[in-house]
Amino acid sequence: MIRSRRGGRHHRNDTADLNITAFMNLMVILVPFLLITAVFSRLAILELNLPGSSSEPVEPQEQVFQLEVIVRQEKIEVGDRNQGLLGVYPNGDDGYDFVALRSKLSELKKRYPSKTDASILLEQDIPYDTLVQVMDTVRVAEKIDEQSIIRSDLFPDISIGDAPVLDGGA
Repeated sequence: MIRSRRGGRHHRNDTADLNITAFMNLMVILVPFLLITAVFSRLAILELNLPGSSSEPVEPQEQVFQLEVIVRQEKIEVGDRNQGLLGVYPNGDDGYDFVALRSKLSELKKRYPSKTDASILLEQDIPYDTLVQVMDTVRVAEKIDEQSIIRSDLFPDISIGDAPVLDGGA
């Protein structure tokens, strides 16, 4: 028995070609658009040396300069851990006096050029933005020379801790 195909039915065994031109055009437009609109963020990481607790007895050492910048609600104090306060800078009408702080730190850097570490001690409830501004002031000195800004390192190795509590009405 042979069956004949009638009625105009013809089966083709040809494979269909894929037309990917429209898809490729979409990719050519989409990839640069996504690259242009992507947000590239720059992360800056500062390494901080946090003070650790130690129960071992410490051998007496010679008195070396240890810079401490104490940030209080109403003032900034600059001092040496061994000698005491070297300067007190009360807040002005527009907040902390970072100009006077930078001037004092530049003076201390001239006196101790090899010193690179400093401790920033904060009272409770000091805003984070204030901490960042103090850290920037302690790390780098900026000097405007004609049309350029000259930056020099002051005390880039920063440790952070809690400020000592003031006694009574001091």
